[in-house]
Amino acid sequence: MSMRKTTAFYAVLIAVASLAVGMVIASRMDLSPESAAQTLAVPAANSASLTGPVDAQTFRNIAKAVSPTVVNIRTESRQREQELTDFFGGDDALRRFFGQQPRPPNRGGNGPTTVAAGTGFIIAKEGLILTNNHVVEGADKVEVSLYGEEDDIRYRARVVGRDPLTDSALLELTEKPDHALPEATFGDSAQMQPGDWVMAIGNPFGLSHTVSVGVISALKRPFPVTEGRTIDMLQTDAAINPGNSGGPLLNVRGEVVGMNTAIYADSRQSGNIGIGFAVPINAVRNLLPQLRSGKVTRGMIGVQVQPVPREALEEFGLKQRTGAVVASVVPKGPAATAGIEPGDVILEVNNRPIPSRDELVHTVMALTPGTTVPVTVLRDKQRKTLNVTIGEINLDQEAGQRADADGPTQDATAGFGMSLGGLTAERARRLGVPAGTNGAVVMEVDPVGTAARAGLHEGDVILQVNRRVVESAADASKLLQQVRSGGTALMLIWRQNQEIFLTVRKE
Repeated sequence: MSMRKTTAFYAVLIAVASLAVGMVIASRMDLSPESAAQTLAVPAANSASLTGPVDAQTFRNIAKAVSPTVVNIRTESRQREQELTDFFGGDDALRRFFGQQPRPPNRGGNGPTTVAAGTGFIIAKEGLILTNNHVVEGADKVEVSLYGEEDDIRYRARVVGRDPLTDSALLELTEKPDHALPEATFGDSAQMQPGDWVMAIGNPFGLSHTVSVGVISALKRPFPVTEGRTIDMLQTDAAINPGNSGGPLLNVRGEVVGMNTAIYADSRQSGNIGIGFAVPINAVRNLLPQLRSGKVTRGMIGVQVQPVPREALEEFGLKQRTGAVVASVVPKGPAATAGIEPGDVILEVNNRPIPSRDELVHTVMALTPGTTVPVTVLRDKQRKTLNVTIGEINLDQEAGQRADADGPTQDATAGFGMSLGGLTAERARRLGVPAGTNGAVVMEVDPVGTAARAGLHEGDVILQVNRRVVESAADASKLLQQVRSGGTALMLIWRQNQEIFLTVRKE
């Protein structure tokens, strides 16, 4: 071997050895990048047809096989006392609805401690657990109880990643048992049809590992997960109650096809009335690698869209009802930069036909931010293709913009001593207002005003004024303005799962 080759050989050898030593030192000093251990393969889903008989042993066998993968989740969080007492009357309705129990205020000055209960299921032997985002959102402490162990045996866990748009969260046990953990298996939620048998396992009202059975009642129920954004849910009549959130919905093979998330409740009861909702597991399964990395990214182009009106096909130059009409364009956003205008009908994105508004939203969200794709629009009955660079959804920024738009309306309710805000989807969820309800939220109440004297509280939802249905905060303000000074407003309000009638004098 020549001197030059010998020198090169030893140089490479030294470099490799140095790299190996450096990696060992880094791992000992916790300097290695976290992403090295943050990968998670997408679990396989069984897409085989659901066939075969259902007999007396079917659900017993599913419960026996799957219950060990289901865990009970207990969270603790500290919040500023004002947030609980001033707006929600001392009890956050959404978290109470999902099994949360407030404790007395902490005397140390850090605000009250709130304890909540939920459900999850193990998806990896190393201690990875899926649950709902709303179960762990804002939690300072997360503990997990396992099937078959004493109730007081809890293991600490940390939140690895969260996704509000699918209401999903991935947890990892930081304390682990001395035995192997079982794993839930995944089915294919796209296979489910109305009438298919399903089973729910969870922790309703703290009753661990409760089993309930029902059927898929409907598919693609739009359900608000954040303001202005929805997800298509599986609807089921399997009993789901407070504490079931985050638990699995299973097919007749015992495979997870959904994650139980919410129930519909009327003014008379907050428990199960046979209308429950589960996030389709396909929507969550493909996000698992991103949840494991700690961040979920989605695409956006900066437009508000609406369905193509049935009666306007000819005006748009369409032969059939397809595409999505651009209602507005965010200034300086990706769509505006590319030249998309209000009134355009988006027909294709990245060479994929867009049959509807919802399909446009799903298609764009699935695209990688930073990539440039062709978008075909119909403008003045002419097709036009534009290149759009996909942006990234920023939910915090959207929430801030909505807060400005839905802020209190002080002047419109002068004479009553209160201010109103819009009943956004997020506020409706937090206040436990039934789906589809319109109204206005009482944001502030003057303690010496007539509203306070009549018994109105912050967090009340005004449903009617003088027997007229309230559609929005602006609508309520208009109706209240029509009341003469010294006159009385008859109000129907929603408070803590019941309707209340109040009379409020206008000064």
